[in-house]
Amino acid sequence: MKRQKRSAPDERALLPQLRLLADGAFSRTAGAPLIGGNEVLLLEDAGENYPRWLATIRSAKDHVHFENYFIQEDDTGSELAEMLSIKARDGVRVRLVYDWLGSFGRASRRFWRELRAAGVEVRAYNPPRLSSPLGLFSRDHRKTLVVDNEIGFVSGLCVGDAWVGDPERGIAPWRDTGVQIRGPAVADIERAFARTWALCGDPLSEPVEAPPPAGEVSLRIVSSEPSTAGMLRLDQLIAALARKRLWLSDAYFNGTTLYIQALRAAARDGVDVRLLLPSTTDIPILQPVSRASYRTLLEAGVRIFEWNGTMVHAKTAVTDGRWSRVGSTNLNVASWFSNCELDAVIEDDAFGAQMEEMYLRDLENATEIILDVRCKVRAPGRPARGRHRVGHTYEKSTRVAAGAVRIGRTVGAALTDRRVLGSVESRLAILTGLLVCSLAALVAIFPRVLAYPAAAIGAWIGLALLWRGFKLARERKKRLDTK
Repeated sequence: MKRQKRSAPDERALLPQLRLLADGAFSRTAGAPLIGGNEVLLLEDAGENYPRWLATIRSAKDHVHFENYFIQEDDTGSELAEMLSIKARDGVRVRLVYDWLGSFGRASRRFWRELRAAGVEVRAYNPPRLSSPLGLFSRDHRKTLVVDNEIGFVSGLCVGDAWVGDPERGIAPWRDTGVQIRGPAVADIERAFARTWALCGDPLSEPVEAPPPAGEVSLRIVSSEPSTAGMLRLDQLIAALARKRLWLSDAYFNGTTLYIQALRAAARDGVDVRLLLPSTTDIPILQPVSRASYRTLLEAGVRIFEWNGTMVHAKTAVTDGRWSRVGSTNLNVASWFSNCELDAVIEDDAFGAQMEEMYLRDLENATEIILDVRCKVRAPGRPARGRHRVGHTYEKSTRVAAGAVRIGRTVGAALTDRRVLGSVESRLAILTGLLVCSLAALVAIFPRVLAYPAAAIGAWIGLALLWRGFKLARERKKRLDTK
């Protein structure tokens, strides 16, 4: 009797079950439920984002909640500040949170003073405090706007002329992306703002209620806070679930080893993994660090493109035309572990198709980075601009960063003995050993070089812990006394 051949399961029949499993995994991983009944509008660059921000603020009747990493005191920032001031004078509750470090040197005290004088409630996130020696590492990097709990905006755009550009001087605007949201998900943006507002002072007293449905799009509002790493877990999960395409845009890419391996594994499994990154940046020190990981990604089949324009500042992802992410989280340690970030993760085929179309248009203005026959990173055909010369830029700009990565890996392998060192690493190990011995001798001969700074930092941290401990003890005593 012949055994009947078991037929392969119908992929379309399994799709609802797979999506149900993915929904549960996403909710637990990101700590954000899937919210249906929304309308989402994709907004490309400042030309589509800024006018809608201003028009929505102008229409406000009850309140405006604006949270952004920085507002530049220039024409663009002054226009927004004037609109916020007008609404505050009209009796609308206008609340604004900006990041202290992000706005440092970008806006004067007079700028904030004039906003407060107009009735705008302004708070700075995490200014320097003696009680928090390491506080500067935590920043509010969100870019959100909510008006009357009806319309919300989530984006990667700060407020400044750089996003607008200067056509007269031939300066192109920064490339960035945002979304406009109507529907129940707006309440989660409001709650995220309320949380940040409470971190900066007294909490809001008004309850947040979900607005009625406005469409058919389902999405999550992922509001990350320091040490939560929710977006990192979600980014890794999406990389693991991707089956066909994983297309990413990022401004300051510096993936962890775990995330780099997730991208490499997806590419080796046949997923079309692409990264769109800037070729020039406003933070030059970060670019060599980003480029240090190019080789290992390219070797695994990840395709890397660099934007030929002024700056690509978008933080977006689209996976299999189904899952999309738009928001403020960069693919780096600071965004994943240290900052307050906020992203909209949208599960919709029609929106995913728009994201893929936009991504392909962006690639038309980008240069693909490749490995040549000698396995060197190259940018063939890059338009000549400034000091960018084919091949030379990548070999020179990544030398320090890639060297630092190699040193770290070699030292780690030598000390832990968990990896066999190759013969080519012998010279690197010897040079690093000589450097460490020289530093040790310097400290032994001149101990004060290290002792005084270490003592000062230790005393600062110790006093801060004592102050925080006594403060918590007083609060606990008060709670016990009131019972």
